[in-house]
Amino acid sequence: MSKLALIAIGGNSLIRAGQSGSIAEQCENALITAHHIVRLIQHGYAVVLTHGNDPQVGAQLLRSALAAPHVSPEPLDVCGANTQGAIGYLLEQALESALAEAGLNIPVTTVITQTVVDAHDQAFQHPSKPVGP
Repeated sequence: MSKLALIAIGGNSLIRAGQSGSIAEQCENALITAHHIVRLIQHGYAVVLTHGNDPQVGAQLLRSALAAPHVSPEPLDVCGANTQGAIGYLLEQALESALAEAGLNIPVTTVITQTVVDAHDQAFQHPSKPVGP
């Protein structure tokens, strides 16, 4: 039986300080991360990845707001789902590439999830975590 590693990748790890957050930069950063993950796999770990998306969802919200005169804006939950899928895709592509480079034929799957939030949660009275710029 394999050992299990749960790895949480922050959205900010895909956009490093001083970077614009382009897809090319995020792909490059994801590939760097994927090479580290492959080393864990080579040491007998089964891996589950999870990730954040704060800077990405903030940028998506900004794109949506700026495009509002031309297309219907997207709400936060849809922007979150869009960025969750996009980041999952980037990480899956990077991990598949790093695995192939290492000569490993291991399937990679991306799963999109939902979180149920209580609209009456007291934390909504004084939010402390910014989303985007």
